[in-house]
Amino acid sequence: MTGSVREGTSALLVSTDGRLLMQLRDDLPHVTDRGKISLFGGRREGAETFLECVVREIHEEIGYYLPPERFELIGRYSGPDHATPNGTLRGEVFLARDVPIDQLTVTEGRIEIVAIDDLERISDMLARPATFALEIFLKRKPMT
Repeated sequence: MTGSVREGTSALLVSTDGRLLMQLRDDLPHVTDRGKISLFGGRREGAETFLECVVREIHEEIGYYLPPERFELIGRYSGPDHATPNGTLRGEVFLARDVPIDQLTVTEGRIEIVAIDDLERISDMLARPATFALEIFLKRKPMT
């Protein structure tokens, strides 16, 4: 018997000053990765594409509209869904840069602003999707 399939997107947001804008998830029973630091994003609805999903979800969750061309696809995932027994999770991870912190209104959880140098300090608090996206991002980031 096969389980359910969840499809969604998330985005690693980088502020205008180069810090990471992440979400401290609410610590509520119905919230996936509750109390962890994760990325903004969510589940696909209807026939929307992953890109349409990330544009909608980010706008809903940070109160700031980033058009589709601001998102760069950096990774795809498909595998076991740790939140659903016998479930499968499929999705795409995007990157958006130059997001103005002072224009955001976070509607779910709290914003967690993290300097890249502080990632090791918070590594135990990261949700799996955030860890996955950060591994991709850090491999791509030019070292200075």
